[in-house]
Order: sequence, then C-alpha cells, then structure tokens
Amino acid sequence: MPRALLSVSDKTGIVDLGRGLTARGFELVSTGGTARALADAGLAVTSVSALTGFSEMLDGRVKTLHPALHGGILARRDRPDDLAAVDAQGIGLIDVVVVNLYPFVKAASSPAASFDALVDEIDIGGPALVRAAAKNFRAVLVVVDPVYYPRLIEELDRGPSLEFRFELMQAAFALTAAYDSAIAVTLCSVKLDADRFERKPSSPPLAADRLDLSLTRIRDLRYGENPHQTAGWFAGGKQEPGQSLQGFGRATILQGKELSYTNLLDLDAAARIVLEFDEPAAVVVKHTNPCGTAIGESAADAYLRARDADSLAAFGGIVALNRALDATVAEAIVSTFIEAVIAPSVDDAARTIVGRKAKMRVLIADFSPFGAGPSGPDLEFRSILGAMLVQQRDRVIEARHPWSAALLPEHVRVVTKRQPSAGEWEALRFAWRVCAHVKSNTVVFTDAGRTLAIGAGQTSRVDAVHVAVMKARVASRELAGSVAASDAYFPFRDGLDAVASAGATAVVQPGGSVRDAEVIAAADEHGLAMVFTDRRHFRH
Repeated sequence: MPRALLSVSDKTGIVDLGRGLTARGFELVSTGGTARALADAGLAVTSVSALTGFSEMLDGRVKTLHPALHGGILARRDRPDDLAAVDAQGIGLIDVVVVNLYPFVKAASSPAASFDALVDEIDIGGPALVRAAAKNFRAVLVVVDPVYYPRLIEELDRGPSLEFRFELMQAAFALTAAYDSAIAVTLCSVKLDADRFERKPSSPPLAADRLDLSLTRIRDLRYGENPHQTAGWFAGGKQEPGQSLQGFGRATILQGKELSYTNLLDLDAAARIVLEFDEPAAVVVKHTNPCGTAIGESAADAYLRARDADSLAAFGGIVALNRALDATVAEAIVSTFIEAVIAPSVDDAARTIVGRKAKMRVLIADFSPFGAGPSGPDLEFRSILGAMLVQQRDRVIEARHPWSAALLPEHVRVVTKRQPSAGEWEALRFAWRVCAHVKSNTVVFTDAGRTLAIGAGQTSRVDAVHVAVMKARVASRELAGSVAASDAYFPFRDGLDAVASAGATAVVQPGGSVRDAEVIAAADEHGLAMVFTDRRHFRH
C-alpha cells in the first residue's frame, strides 16, 4: 500500500486531499492537528508515533525527526542496498510528503510578537521532511503548497511525470530557502541588551542589516534595452506559499509581440502615473516619461485628452489606464500606432477590437496594492555595478486629497502674496502628481485635467522650461493661464522667470533653496501664486 505523510500548519484543502489519497489506496500518516482534522472528517489515519514507536516530546518539538520517517523518504528505489537496509529495520516507504511550515513570517509581521515567541515559530522537523523528500524527488512527491493539491491527484491518476516531480522539488527548495531567509532577516532586527533580546519592530525595513530578495522567472524577454542584450522578467519579492503575486508579478499578456525590457520599463512608468488618480485617468509614455496625462469622464475621454496633449510624441507610445479597457477606448487606441497597453481589465468587446492590431501588446494587471496611499509594497531595488541600492517607494501622499485654501495637508503652504484661485488649486494638485513621475529635472505645465507641455530630464530647470515651451509651440498650444510644477526647488529666480514668461499663473515646487526669498520675490513681481510642499520628488 502506498503511504502519504501529511503534516501542515495551513490546513486549506487538506481534508479533500486526504479523501483523494485514500480513494487511491494510500495509507495516511499524520501528526497532531493535521491528524485530528483528517480523523474528524472520518478518514483513517495512522499517527506518526504509531509508525515510529516513539511518542512526541518537548511540546511537539520532536515528533518527525526519526529514521522510521526519514529512512522511508530517503531510500532510493533503484538501489537494492537502500531497500534492504530499510526493510531490515522494518521501515516502510513513504511515497508522498505533504508539508507546510510553521507560520514564522506571519508571526514576525506582528510587532507584538516577542523574540521568544518568534523562536518557537521556527520549524525544525518540517524543513527536514521537505528537504528529504525533495532530495529524493524521483521517488517521492513533495507538496508544500495547497495550490498543488488538485494537480497531485491528477498526476497520481495518470502516473506522475518526471517534469511534475521536478517542479515540486523546485517549489520545495524555494520554500525552505525563503523560510530560512525570513528568519535570518528577522533576527537582524533583534538586538541583545545585556541578557535581553529585544525586537525593533518599529524600525523601517532599511534598518535591517540583511535584506534578501527572492526572484521567480516569469519569462524571457525579447531583448534588453538594446537587441544585443539578453533580458528576463522575474516576479520580485519573497512569496510565501498561497500568497498572491501582485502587479507585474501576476500580469496577464492577452496579445501582441514578445515583450522587451524597455516595454516593461515604460509600462511600469505609465502604471505608476495613472495610479495617482481616483478618477478615470490615462497616460501615454515614451522612454519612461509621459507624453501626455489626463483625467476625464471616462477612460476613452481621458485617453483622447492624454494622446492629444502631445500627439506627435504619442505615436508608438505606451498607454496605461486605471479603468477597464472597453470598446470605446479600444477604438480610440487602435486608431493610431501604439506599442503596448496596460489596464486593470479588458472587456470582451474590446478584445475583439484590439485584436485587429495583432502586434500591439495588451496586458492586464492588478495594481491596487500599489496605489498612491501610505500603505502597500514599500521597498524598491536597483542595481549598480557590483552592488544593490534599496529605497522606500516615493509616494505623493501630500496630494492624495483635494487642495484648497481652506484645507491643505501638512507643510503645503502658499508663500506668495497672491493666493491660488479654486481652479488653480485643482490644477496645481494635478500637476504635482504628474510631475513626481517625470524624469528629473522637470517642469510640467498643465490645466486642471491634462498636461499641456512637459520638459523632462533636463540638466537645469531653465532648460526644462524651454523644452516645455518648445513642445507647446510645436503643438500650437498656448500656455497662458496654465500652472507649472517643478519636482525640486528653483535654485535661482531665472527658472521662475521662465515659467512666468511661458504664461503660467501659479506654480508648485518643494522650496528649500537658500535663494527661496529671491524666487518668492520674483513670483510676487510676476503676480504668480506659488505653493511650497516641503517635499521633493526627484526621479532618476
């Protein structure tokens, strides 16, 4: 009779799996709570203690660390000497091992958990079983995640393939690696004070002495930034069993040519911008900078306004929406050449329409956890030669809610004699949210609902204004009555003078220059309203 060992902390689906295994002639061997759950469901279960002849001890710390289990798992079925050795000891073979580990990560996420409580959540027997079964993967099926339960039953019915066995092995070692890494990282936040171990749960993530990043390959990419560079797409972050991937880690590709590295960089830049807005928003991006950004009554309205903000640059651009891609916006998008589109969903009717542009990449992704609020995934990683840089994600939290003379977030203040009008307040907030996502140095000109001209990635703010003015002229667009946003302070009044000459009536900037007084005086001379945020938004 084949034998399955089941010992899980997460009991999702374990009873159904037990029924499936029993129906296929397996003897179930189990421990503690798992055995109770199976028995309560009416399934016959052999306790580990009955198999080993040794009672659990030390409050369950020692129960599966025994040759009767590990011998039955590790015995190589193609080695007669192995089989003879376990037979001489009266050890039966184990064919399936279903184990997930003590919830250390969950415990560590609670600031209230003490150091000693965390140590108690370090699993010993579970990883040993997993590693043993994974090492002998050709003979033993090792399952560490409930997501594999249905496939396990299917594979047992047709005879488990070597490919499936190897996939389970990979998942098993990925689990134990991530588990040990989580323990190591958590212990870096523990300090020894005399004879007391104290956690520092309130410290920011970057206070840890060790950070570990686990990456899972999603697919190879068409190429890197240039055709001679190879590139790959990986899901970032440590993923615990059963935890859903987010954002680009779980994106669905509906159609289109193979993606390149730059496609994904542009899609990421575009998604970040539309996430700033609760109302329907769209952006067209080129080389990670927006050509145009707009809000509107609908996704189609927002897209048309964003595209027409700089229709010349929009040709061959990357589009992001924060609403479903419906038939109306799909018709607008396919009316010109667009490289790729990303949206939270795509309507059935829209799929047919975008299908007319078979080479255009269309992706679906859920970015809700990455919204512009104060919560959500927090760390960003970037490589440099021989090292890695890590920073907290930049969030424009000061603009999450409407600005008005009567209600402003902390530190946002008017520094000029003239106060912004109600319309200027609305436009300034819009401009500030867009500005934070444009490459530095930048100055952007907008109205309350769309960008009018963008000067991106310049080496001075004066140059940024000049580029924006040039683009406005090419588009035959007047900047008179617009507002402007600068991602960092104006170091001299010349940048502010250029903004005023372009036609802006109000400007938002962080402030903080030693020449702030000079710049404020210049704004007053021009009759501009100027707002300081005390918060810089460089993007390199």
